[in-house]
Amino acid sequence: MDVNKQGLLGGVRVVEFCQIAAGPFCGMLLADYGADVLKIEPPQGDGLRQWPPIQQGYSENFASLNRGKRSACLDLKNEADRDLARSLVLEADVLVENNRPGVMDRLGLGWDWFRERKPELVYCSISAYGQTGPRAGEGGFDLTIQAAAGVMSVTGEPDGEPVKCGVPVSDFTAGLYGAFSIAAMLARVRAGGAGGHIDVPMFSTTLAIAALQTSEYFGTGRNPRKLGSAHPRNAPYQAYRARDGWFAIAAGNNKLWASVCRVVGHPEWAGEERYGSNALRAAHQAEIKHMLDPEFAQRDTGPLLDEFRAAGVPCALINGYDDALADPQAKHLQLTLALTLPGGHQTRTVGNPVWINGAPVQVDLDLPELGQHTQALREHSAAWKGPR
Repeated sequence: MDVNKQGLLGGVRVVEFCQIAAGPFCGMLLADYGADVLKIEPPQGDGLRQWPPIQQGYSENFASLNRGKRSACLDLKNEADRDLARSLVLEADVLVENNRPGVMDRLGLGWDWFRERKPELVYCSISAYGQTGPRAGEGGFDLTIQAAAGVMSVTGEPDGEPVKCGVPVSDFTAGLYGAFSIAAMLARVRAGGAGGHIDVPMFSTTLAIAALQTSEYFGTGRNPRKLGSAHPRNAPYQAYRARDGWFAIAAGNNKLWASVCRVVGHPEWAGEERYGSNALRAAHQAEIKHMLDPEFAQRDTGPLLDEFRAAGVPCALINGYDDALADPQAKHLQLTLALTLPGGHQTRTVGNPVWINGAPVQVDLDLPELGQHTQALREHSAAWKGPR
Protein backbone atom coordinates (compact mmCIF):
# COMPACT_ATOMS: atom_id res chain seq x y z
CA MET A 1 0.00 0.00 0.00
CA ASP A 2 1.25 3.50 -0.84
CA VAL A 3 0.90 5.30 2.49
CA ASN A 4 1.10 8.66 0.75
CA LYS A 5 -2.08 7.89 -1.19
CA GLN A 6 -4.04 5.88 1.34
CA GLY A 7 -2.85 7.76 4.39
CA LEU A 8 -1.41 6.24 7.55
CA LEU A 9 -4.63 7.22 9.32
CA GLY A 10 -6.91 6.21 6.49
CA GLY A 11 -10.36 5.23 7.79
CA VAL A 12 -9.97 7.24 11.02
CA ARG A 13 -12.81 9.67 11.64
CA VAL A 14 -12.17 12.80 13.66
CA VAL A 15 -14.62 15.40 14.96
CA GLU A 16 -12.86 18.67 15.77
CA PHE A 17 -14.40 21.28 18.11
CA CYS A 18 -11.52 23.76 17.88
CA GLN A 19 -10.70 27.35 17.05
CA ILE A 20 -7.66 29.52 16.30
CA ALA A 21 -4.35 27.55 16.41
CA ALA A 22 -3.46 24.70 18.76
CA GLY A 23 -6.50 22.49 18.18
CA PRO A 24 -6.88 23.19 14.45
CA PHE A 25 -3.17 22.43 13.93
CA CYS A 26 -3.65 19.11 15.73
CA GLY A 27 -6.65 18.32 13.52
CA MET A 28 -4.77 19.29 10.36
CA LEU A 29 -1.88 16.98 11.21
CA LEU A 30 -4.35 14.11 11.51
CA ALA A 31 -5.91 15.10 8.17
CA ASP A 32 -2.46 15.24 6.54
CA TYR A 33 -2.00 11.59 7.45
CA GLY A 34 -5.31 10.54 5.95
CA ALA A 35 -7.89 10.98 8.71
CA ASP A 36 -11.35 12.26 7.73
CA VAL A 37 -11.64 15.40 9.86
CA LEU A 38 -14.98 17.13 10.37
CA LYS A 39 -14.63 20.60 11.86
CA ILE A 40 -17.62 21.71 13.92
CA GLU A 41 -17.83 25.51 13.94
CA PRO A 42 -20.21 27.89 15.68
CA PRO A 43 -22.59 29.78 13.36
CA GLN A 44 -20.13 32.70 13.19
CA GLY A 45 -17.26 30.34 12.39
CA ASP A 46 -13.80 29.74 13.80
CA GLY A 47 -12.41 33.13 14.85
CA LEU A 48 -9.32 32.46 12.73
CA ARG A 49 -11.47 32.96 9.63
CA GLN A 50 -11.35 36.70 10.40
CA TRP A 51 -7.55 36.95 10.65
CA PRO A 52 -5.81 38.70 7.73
CA PRO A 53 -4.54 38.36 5.11
CA ILE A 54 -8.02 37.80 3.66
CA GLN A 55 -8.37 37.12 -0.05
CA GLN A 56 -11.81 37.22 -1.66
CA GLY A 57 -13.38 36.71 1.74
CA TYR A 58 -11.15 33.82 2.84
CA SER A 59 -8.38 34.01 5.45
CA GLU A 60 -4.99 32.69 4.44
CA ASN A 61 -4.20 32.17 8.15
CA PHE A 62 -7.29 29.93 8.40
CA ALA A 63 -6.27 28.10 5.23
CA SER A 64 -2.84 27.34 6.70
CA LEU A 65 -4.36 25.30 9.56
CA ASN A 66 -7.52 23.78 8.13
CA ARG A 67 -6.70 22.03 4.86
CA GLY A 68 -8.24 18.66 4.21
CA LYS A 69 -11.18 19.15 6.59
CA ARG A 70 -14.93 19.40 6.25
CA SER A 71 -16.91 22.13 8.00
CA ALA A 72 -20.32 22.09 9.63
CA CYS A 73 -21.92 24.95 11.56
CA LEU A 74 -23.79 23.83 14.65
CA ASP A 75 -25.23 25.80 17.55
CA LEU A 76 -24.21 23.45 20.35
CA LYS A 77 -26.58 25.17 22.79
CA ASN A 78 -29.43 24.02 20.57
CA GLU A 79 -30.69 20.56 21.56
CA ALA A 80 -31.08 19.25 18.01
CA ASP A 81 -27.61 20.42 17.02
CA ARG A 82 -26.13 18.99 20.21
CA ASP A 83 -27.77 15.63 19.49
CA LEU A 84 -26.40 15.71 15.95
CA ALA A 85 -22.93 16.45 17.28
CA ARG A 86 -23.22 13.53 19.69
CA SER A 87 -24.26 11.16 16.92
CA LEU A 88 -21.32 12.26 14.77
CA VAL A 89 -18.87 11.63 17.60
CA LEU A 90 -20.40 8.22 18.30
CA GLU A 91 -19.68 7.33 14.66
CA ALA A 92 -16.14 8.67 14.91
CA ASP A 93 -12.84 7.45 16.33
CA VAL A 94 -11.43 10.72 17.70
CA LEU A 95 -12.75 13.92 19.25
CA VAL A 96 -10.42 16.95 19.50
CA GLU A 97 -11.43 20.09 21.41
CA ASN A 98 -9.61 23.16 22.69
CA ASN A 99 -12.23 24.90 24.79
CA ARG A 100 -11.76 25.97 28.40
CA PRO A 101 -12.18 23.05 30.80
CA GLY A 102 -15.83 22.49 31.63
CA VAL A 103 -17.24 23.95 28.42
CA MET A 104 -17.71 20.62 26.66
CA ASP A 105 -19.31 19.16 29.81
CA ARG A 106 -21.79 22.04 29.98
CA LEU A 107 -22.64 21.45 26.34
CA GLY A 108 -23.29 17.76 27.00
CA LEU A 109 -20.28 16.72 24.91
CA GLY A 110 -17.74 15.98 27.63
CA TRP A 111 -15.69 12.83 28.08
CA ASP A 112 -17.92 11.61 30.87
CA TRP A 113 -20.91 11.49 28.51
CA PHE A 114 -19.02 9.49 25.88
CA ARG A 115 -16.87 7.17 27.98
CA GLU A 116 -19.66 4.70 28.75
CA ARG A 117 -21.32 4.94 25.35
CA LYS A 118 -18.12 4.61 23.29
CA PRO A 119 -15.20 3.40 25.42
CA GLU A 120 -12.95 3.08 22.37
CA LEU A 121 -13.23 6.81 21.63
CA VAL A 122 -9.99 8.80 21.70
CA TYR A 123 -10.97 12.12 23.29
CA CYS A 124 -8.30 14.84 23.24
CA SER A 125 -8.63 18.11 25.16
CA ILE A 126 -6.13 20.90 24.52
CA SER A 127 -6.28 23.80 26.97
CA ALA A 128 -4.12 26.48 28.52
CA TYR A 129 -3.40 24.81 31.87
CA GLY A 130 -5.06 21.40 31.77
CA GLN A 131 -8.35 19.93 32.88
CA THR A 132 -7.64 19.95 36.63
CA GLY A 133 -5.68 22.00 39.14
CA PRO A 134 -5.70 25.53 40.56
CA ARG A 135 -5.31 27.26 37.18
CA ALA A 136 -7.46 24.92 35.08
CA GLY A 137 -10.22 27.48 34.67
CA GLU A 138 -7.95 30.12 33.16
CA GLY A 139 -7.84 30.81 29.48
CA GLY A 140 -4.63 31.37 27.60
CA PHE A 141 -3.14 32.35 24.29
CA ASP A 142 0.34 31.64 22.99
CA LEU A 143 1.71 34.89 24.45
CA THR A 144 0.49 34.28 27.99
CA ILE A 145 1.63 30.66 27.97
CA GLN A 146 5.11 31.65 26.75
CA ALA A 147 5.17 34.10 29.64
CA ALA A 148 3.96 31.61 32.27
CA ALA A 149 6.11 28.70 31.08
CA GLY A 150 9.40 30.60 31.07
CA VAL A 151 10.01 31.06 27.34
CA MET A 152 9.98 34.85 27.52
CA SER A 153 12.51 34.81 30.37
CA VAL A 154 15.16 33.34 28.04
CA THR A 155 14.19 35.11 24.82
CA GLY A 156 15.72 38.40 23.73
CA GLU A 157 18.84 40.39 24.45
CA PRO A 158 20.34 40.26 27.97
CA ASP A 159 19.32 43.78 28.94
CA GLY A 160 16.24 44.04 26.74
CA GLU A 161 12.55 44.09 27.54
CA PRO A 162 10.67 40.76 27.59
CA VAL A 163 9.88 39.47 24.12
CA LYS A 164 8.11 36.36 22.93
CA CYS A 165 9.41 33.83 20.47
CA GLY A 166 8.38 35.09 17.04
CA VAL A 167 6.82 31.74 16.15
CA PRO A 168 3.86 30.70 18.36
CA VAL A 169 5.68 27.76 19.89
CA SER A 170 3.18 27.15 22.69
CA ASP A 171 0.24 26.78 20.31
CA PHE A 172 2.00 24.50 17.88
CA THR A 173 3.81 22.42 20.47
CA ALA A 174 0.46 21.61 22.08
CA GLY A 175 -0.94 20.65 18.68
CA LEU A 176 2.00 18.36 18.00
CA TYR A 177 1.75 16.66 21.41
CA GLY A 178 -1.98 16.27 20.86
CA ALA A 179 -1.59 14.63 17.45
CA PHE A 180 1.20 12.35 18.66
CA SER A 181 -0.81 11.26 21.70
CA ILE A 182 -3.90 10.62 19.56
CA ALA A 183 -1.90 8.47 17.16
CA ALA A 184 -0.42 6.54 20.09
CA MET A 185 -3.82 5.88 21.63
CA LEU A 186 -5.29 4.91 18.24
CA ALA A 187 -2.59 2.24 18.03
CA ARG A 188 -3.84 0.84 21.33
CA VAL A 189 -7.45 0.93 20.17
CA ARG A 190 -6.58 -0.81 16.91
CA ALA A 191 -4.87 -3.52 18.96
CA GLY A 192 -8.13 -4.12 20.81
CA GLY A 193 -7.60 -1.82 23.76
CA ALA A 194 -9.66 1.03 25.16
CA GLY A 195 -9.69 4.65 24.20
CA GLY A 196 -9.41 7.40 26.77
CA HIS A 197 -9.22 11.09 27.60
CA ILE A 198 -6.00 12.86 26.58
CA ASP A 199 -5.32 16.06 28.53
CA VAL A 200 -2.84 18.37 26.73
CA PRO A 201 -2.01 21.52 28.73
CA MET A 202 -0.19 24.16 26.68
CA PHE A 203 1.62 25.21 29.87
CA SER A 204 3.02 21.71 30.35
CA THR A 205 3.97 21.07 26.74
CA THR A 206 5.82 24.39 26.58
CA LEU A 207 7.77 23.48 29.70
CA ALA A 208 8.43 20.02 28.29
CA ILE A 209 10.23 21.31 25.19
CA ALA A 210 12.46 23.45 27.44
CA ALA A 211 14.40 20.39 28.58
CA LEU A 212 17.79 22.12 28.34
CA GLN A 213 16.58 25.11 30.33
CA THR A 214 14.80 23.12 33.05
CA SER A 215 17.77 20.76 33.42
CA GLU A 216 20.06 23.77 33.79
CA TYR A 217 17.83 25.07 36.56
CA PHE A 218 17.60 21.67 38.29
CA GLY A 219 21.36 21.24 38.07
CA THR A 220 22.42 24.69 39.25
CA GLY A 221 19.45 26.12 41.14
CA ARG A 222 19.73 29.24 38.96
CA ASN A 223 17.36 30.53 36.32
CA PRO A 224 18.75 30.40 32.77
CA ARG A 225 19.45 33.86 31.40
CA LYS A 226 18.53 35.69 28.24
CA LEU A 227 21.52 35.56 25.90
CA GLY A 228 20.13 36.91 22.64
CA SER A 229 21.34 34.52 19.96
CA ALA A 230 24.20 33.20 22.12
CA HIS A 231 24.31 29.83 23.85
CA PRO A 232 24.94 29.18 27.57
CA ARG A 233 27.30 26.24 26.95
CA ASN A 234 28.92 26.84 23.53
CA ALA A 235 30.84 29.59 21.77
CA PRO A 236 31.08 30.88 19.11
CA TYR A 237 27.45 29.88 18.76
CA GLN A 238 25.37 32.92 17.83
CA ALA A 239 24.56 35.55 15.22
CA TYR A 240 27.31 37.76 13.85
CA ARG A 241 27.35 40.69 11.45
CA ALA A 242 29.40 40.62 8.29
CA ARG A 243 29.94 43.56 5.96
CA ASP A 244 26.73 42.92 4.01
CA GLY A 245 24.42 41.21 6.48
CA TRP A 246 23.84 38.91 9.43
CA PHE A 247 24.64 35.23 9.72
CA ALA A 248 24.87 32.54 12.40
CA ILE A 249 27.55 29.97 13.15
CA ALA A 250 27.46 27.09 15.60
CA ALA A 251 30.90 25.84 16.62
CA GLY A 252 29.83 23.29 19.19
CA ASN A 253 33.09 21.42 19.76
CA ASN A 254 36.87 21.87 19.71
CA LYS A 255 37.26 20.74 16.10
CA LEU A 256 34.71 23.26 14.87
CA TRP A 257 36.30 26.01 16.98
CA ALA A 258 39.65 25.27 15.35
CA SER A 259 37.98 25.45 11.93
CA VAL A 260 36.53 28.86 12.74
CA CYS A 261 39.96 30.07 13.79
CA ARG A 262 41.48 28.90 10.49
CA VAL A 263 38.75 30.54 8.40
CA VAL A 264 39.30 33.92 10.06
CA GLY A 265 43.07 33.59 9.71
CA HIS A 266 43.97 33.07 13.36
CA PRO A 267 44.73 29.37 13.84
CA GLU A 268 46.74 30.24 16.94
CA TRP A 269 43.54 31.02 18.86
CA ALA A 270 42.61 27.33 18.84
CA GLY A 271 45.70 26.55 20.92
CA GLU A 272 44.99 29.03 23.68
CA GLU A 273 44.25 27.28 26.95
CA ARG A 274 41.44 29.59 28.01
CA TYR A 275 39.45 28.54 24.93
CA GLY A 276 40.23 24.85 25.28
CA SER A 277 36.71 23.48 25.90
CA ASN A 278 33.07 24.30 25.28
CA ALA A 279 32.66 25.40 28.88
CA LEU A 280 35.72 27.66 28.77
CA ARG A 281 34.67 29.22 25.48
CA ALA A 282 31.16 29.82 26.84
CA ALA A 283 32.70 31.54 29.86
CA HIS A 284 34.70 33.78 27.51
CA GLN A 285 32.08 34.21 24.82
CA ALA A 286 31.96 38.02 25.07
CA GLU A 287 35.72 38.05 24.58
CA ILE A 288 35.47 35.68 21.62
CA LYS A 289 32.77 37.82 20.03
CA HIS A 290 34.98 40.88 20.47
CA MET A 291 37.77 39.01 18.65
CA LEU A 292 35.57 37.77 15.81
CA ASP A 293 33.48 40.88 15.14
CA PRO A 294 36.20 42.88 13.36
CA GLU A 295 37.21 39.83 11.32
CA PHE A 296 33.67 39.34 10.08
CA ALA A 297 33.02 43.06 9.54
CA GLN A 298 35.49 43.13 6.63
CA ARG A 299 34.07 40.03 4.91
CA ASP A 300 30.93 39.48 2.81
CA THR A 301 28.52 36.73 3.85
CA GLY A 302 28.62 34.74 0.60
CA PRO A 303 32.34 33.91 0.45
CA LEU A 304 32.59 33.70 4.23
CA LEU A 305 29.82 31.13 4.57
CA ASP A 306 31.26 29.19 1.64
CA GLU A 307 34.50 28.87 3.61
CA PHE A 308 32.66 27.82 6.75
CA ARG A 309 30.70 25.17 4.84
CA ALA A 310 33.88 23.85 3.24
CA ALA A 311 35.39 23.60 6.72
CA GLY A 312 32.32 21.76 8.06
CA VAL A 313 31.16 24.58 10.35
CA PRO A 314 27.33 24.75 10.64
CA CYS A 315 26.32 28.21 9.43
CA ALA A 316 23.41 30.06 7.87
CA LEU A 317 22.28 33.47 6.76
CA ILE A 318 19.64 35.12 8.94
CA ASN A 319 16.84 34.66 6.44
CA GLY A 320 13.49 36.29 6.17
CA TYR A 321 10.69 33.97 5.17
CA ASP A 322 11.06 35.03 1.54
CA ASP A 323 14.62 33.71 1.45
CA ALA A 324 13.88 30.69 3.64
CA LEU A 325 11.09 29.53 1.32
CA ALA A 326 13.26 30.18 -1.74
CA ASP A 327 16.19 28.18 -0.34
CA PRO A 328 17.22 25.37 -2.73
CA GLN A 329 16.70 22.87 0.08
CA ALA A 330 13.12 24.07 0.60
CA LYS A 331 12.54 23.55 -3.10
CA HIS A 332 14.07 20.08 -2.99
CA LEU A 333 11.87 19.18 -0.03
CA GLN A 334 8.80 20.39 -1.98
CA LEU A 335 7.65 22.43 0.99
CA THR A 336 5.74 25.10 -0.92
CA LEU A 337 2.50 23.99 -2.57
CA ALA A 338 0.14 25.88 -4.85
CA LEU A 339 -3.18 26.52 -3.13
CA THR A 340 -6.52 27.71 -4.47
CA LEU A 341 -8.76 29.39 -1.92
CA PRO A 342 -12.55 29.14 -2.15
CA GLY A 343 -13.43 31.98 -4.49
CA GLY A 344 -10.55 31.18 -6.80
CA HIS A 345 -7.66 33.19 -5.33
CA GLN A 346 -4.32 31.56 -6.12
CA THR A 347 -1.79 31.47 -3.29
CA ARG A 348 0.74 29.10 -1.73
CA THR A 349 1.08 27.18 1.50
CA VAL A 350 3.65 25.03 3.29
CA GLY A 351 2.78 21.36 3.10
CA ASN A 352 3.58 18.49 5.44
CA PRO A 353 7.34 18.60 6.16
CA VAL A 354 7.78 14.84 6.55
CA TRP A 355 8.93 12.41 3.87
CA ILE A 356 7.98 8.73 3.92
CA ASN A 357 9.68 6.13 1.73
CA GLY A 358 11.53 8.79 -0.22
CA ALA A 359 8.64 11.14 -0.97
CA PRO A 360 6.84 13.93 0.86
CA VAL A 361 3.54 13.16 2.54
CA GLN A 362 0.80 14.07 0.08
CA VAL A 363 -1.79 16.33 1.69
CA ASP A 364 -5.39 17.15 0.82
CA LEU A 365 -5.44 20.83 -0.10
CA ASP A 366 -9.23 21.21 -0.21
CA LEU A 367 -10.41 24.00 2.07
CA PRO A 368 -13.88 24.11 3.64
CA GLU A 369 -16.14 27.09 3.28
CA LEU A 370 -17.93 27.95 6.50
CA GLY A 371 -20.66 25.35 7.07
CA GLN A 372 -20.13 23.77 3.66
CA HIS A 373 -21.17 20.31 4.87
CA THR A 374 -23.84 21.27 7.39
CA GLN A 375 -26.87 20.40 5.30
CA ALA A 376 -25.60 16.95 4.37
CA LEU A 377 -24.94 16.21 8.03
CA ARG A 378 -28.38 17.42 9.08
CA GLU A 379 -29.94 15.11 6.54
CA HIS A 380 -27.62 12.42 7.94
CA SER A 381 -27.50 10.64 4.63
CA ALA A 382 -24.31 8.62 4.99
CA ALA A 383 -22.71 11.55 6.77
CA TRP A 384 -19.23 10.06 6.84
CA LYS A 385 -19.40 8.38 3.44
CA GLY A 386 -20.55 11.00 0.97
CA PRO A 387 -18.27 13.07 -1.25
CA ARG A 388 -16.44 16.02 0.29
